[in-house]
Amino acid sequence: MSILILAEHNNQSLHPATRHAVSAASELGGEIHIMVAGSNASSVSKEAAKIAGVKKILYSDAPHYAYPLAENMAPLMASVAKNYSHIIATATTTGKDIMPRLAALLDMSQVSEIIKIISPDSFVRPIYAGNALETVQSDDAIKIITLRQTAFAPAPDGGNAAIENLAAFPAGELSSFVELKANKSERPELTSARIVVSGGRGLGSAENFKNLEKLADILGAGIGASRAAVDAGYVPNDYQVGQTGKVVAPDLYIAIGISGAIQHLAGMKDSKVIVAINKDENSPIFEIADYGLVAQWQDVLPELEKLLAK
Repeated sequence: MSILILAEHNNQSLHPATRHAVSAASELGGEIHIMVAGSNASSVSKEAAKIAGVKKILYSDAPHYAYPLAENMAPLMASVAKNYSHIIATATTTGKDIMPRLAALLDMSQVSEIIKIISPDSFVRPIYAGNALETVQSDDAIKIITLRQTAFAPAPDGGNAAIENLAAFPAGELSSFVELKANKSERPELTSARIVVSGGRGLGSAENFKNLEKLADILGAGIGASRAAVDAGYVPNDYQVGQTGKVVAPDLYIAIGISGAIQHLAGMKDSKVIVAINKDENSPIFEIADYGLVAQWQDVLPELEKLLAK
């Protein structure tokens, strides 16, 4: 049994999500390979080769792999799929884009967003916005899987995998990369941050939302938001935590002015410690919070910042 993992990267360094996928793959018990497809991304293949437990890196280099378009990536993965019992990607926007197309090319089913491996053919995944867990058994010859990286620990270094070159496929003609618009920040990336400070519609405005920045800077935290705050235009879409946003499980999650709609809870309820600050004592967020404070955020934040600054 061999397992292929799709590496996520920016052509310079490996995304931390890939290490979580390696940990998941190690529970299956087979030989682990990683596919690195990029443009001038040899540094990524070398970084992936150092991950403990990885035996081989499949490296394909071409200009049209600079950005992971599903039309280009899926045929490349399909070309080697027969060599593997499992093909895994994390349930990021990249994984969610590529893996369904790969499954269609192979005429296989996909098992999405697993959080636990029971056996090589049985997996647990959340349904109904995380309110229930479903055990899925797949009898497909090749298991096409996306997983929630927050459910698996990152694999450490300690490997020395062989790097094998893989011929690139011609670029697809139905889609092309146009432009990347990304917010640049010195704060930790949301899905890998150990501490996350999130704000909701209760903050009242985009200007008020900026009050979270000082607290986040003191804690070295990433900044998130509820969908209501995003829809209100307080912050960009990539701040959104929830069922239709990013799923996070930091050591500490601080929810400020967030009522706790079920869609938001689905994206953060696995956090190790949850702190909620809200003026409404009946907010659903208090039902899952480890620590709750019924108060106006305007009164609490200045005092909290002073204490933490000490």
